[in-house]
Amino acid sequence: MPAPLRVPRVFRAGRLPSRPSRAHIESMTPQSSTENPFTLGVASGDPLPDSVVLWTRLAPCPHEPGNGLPREGAIPVDWELARDEHFRRVVRCGTAQARAEDSHTLHVDPRGLDPDSVYWYRFRTGPWISPAGRTRTAPEPHATVASMRFGMLSCQQYDEGYYTALRHLADEDLDAVFFLGDYIYENAIDAQAGVRNYTDQPLPDFYNHWLIDLDDFRQRYALGKTDPDLQAAHAAHPWYVTWDDHEVENNYAGDISQGNLPPEQFRARRAAAYRAYWENMPLRRAQRPSGADLRLHRRFQYGRLAQFDILDTRQYRSDQAYGDGWKYPGPESENPARTLTGAEQERWLLDGWRESTATWNVVAQQVVFSQRKNTTAARSKVSMDAWDGYPASRARVLAGVEQAGIENLVVLTGDVHVNYAMDIKKDFNAPDSRTLGVELVGTSVSSGFDGDDRPDDWSGMLAANPHMKFYNGRRGYVIVTLDAERLRADFRTVSGVVVPGAPVTTAASFVSAGRSPGIPARLTPTGP
Repeated sequence: MPAPLRVPRVFRAGRLPSRPSRAHIESMTPQSSTENPFTLGVASGDPLPDSVVLWTRLAPCPHEPGNGLPREGAIPVDWELARDEHFRRVVRCGTAQARAEDSHTLHVDPRGLDPDSVYWYRFRTGPWISPAGRTRTAPEPHATVASMRFGMLSCQQYDEGYYTALRHLADEDLDAVFFLGDYIYENAIDAQAGVRNYTDQPLPDFYNHWLIDLDDFRQRYALGKTDPDLQAAHAAHPWYVTWDDHEVENNYAGDISQGNLPPEQFRARRAAAYRAYWENMPLRRAQRPSGADLRLHRRFQYGRLAQFDILDTRQYRSDQAYGDGWKYPGPESENPARTLTGAEQERWLLDGWRESTATWNVVAQQVVFSQRKNTTAARSKVSMDAWDGYPASRARVLAGVEQAGIENLVVLTGDVHVNYAMDIKKDFNAPDSRTLGVELVGTSVSSGFDGDDRPDDWSGMLAANPHMKFYNGRRGYVIVTLDAERLRADFRTVSGVVVPGAPVTTAASFVSAGRSPGIPARLTPTGP
């Protein structure tokens, strides 16, 4: 493995050495010209061979609705992209407008960049310069790529722990990061920020209610993005993002609220949540929502090595069967008309596989794809919120895998706050049936507090699901390395998140061979 790339420790904004222009000073409010507007850091994402999205949000007062900036108008922000971290070789630059209607966020999409190349970027406005971020473009679609290394993570509930895993992720040598949902949570957060136990600088009372309107959702993203470890992870790598449920409401299904809100009321909440999500993620304008609708599923190529299909399993799904939860499957859950992806997204996924020439076909999505029974009995309860609650939808996807001749399927999953490594079987009720791919389920960043190496149901879940080869309940992330011959997964965990600063270790690693997928019966613990 190559030596880790040196990521700069430039995670604080500072004043520009040069004299700012009068136009910039006059465009800012008196307050923002004397206070750092780059309190939420920078980010990049959705890399293409010739472009990558550059993001920031102006917030001189990050804990106030409106962030201390006008509710109307726009603020000009200069940006630059360079070949080096000292910005001596600037290759692109320009000025973008941070508009109040977009919560003073920027989504800069520079074009004409070189493929498979590292760049550095930053922003400036008034007398202030942002932290510097490091990013990279993707290889050309038909390029031969020797290997790729990416991180996967999900579920960062602010009040249930520190983002220690993200600090370690920032130091990894990665080409990209996949975030698989629950970037924020919709719950009330008290002045002490839950287990973070803030005493010297308690949070404003504004956060101590459940999220409802646009200001609520915007400020919850602002709160999360003040975390220095999250800022470091964004500044170090380009991210591909998708959402799960807590960006809106726990276990919602399409237009159906778990809390049984009237449809028009829930659509209004969903519209606010989707708008705030787009504003605060490194996404292109193509993903900008229209009311309560946002097309988030999208496809990326990484040379000939990998195709990435990023799914949305919340916006278009049928309501959970049998009232949700862990229930026995039956006619309601097994209804062939039920869908987790919606018909259009399902066709898009299967058509993309038929056209794929990639060595690895990677699906980045939210909820557990493989079967999970909770007992060894022939008839056992399964999760109605996961693909188990939509078996016909899963069967159509698996049939599409075989019809397209996909040999190296990899499904990336978040949601459940634990690590699993599982074989994807043609028939999960027949353990000897063909293995069609592997599923990597990554644990949470902080949700669920410290967690345990062996949760209470550890032995029962492994016994009930012979295709499940690994189960661990600590916090952390997964590192995945792809090359022409194999996939390697390293499950990286921290001992706890209630107290900051825990070291990271590798709980287990495994290799799945190309064109002969499967997880070995014994994974290799590799130590720190």
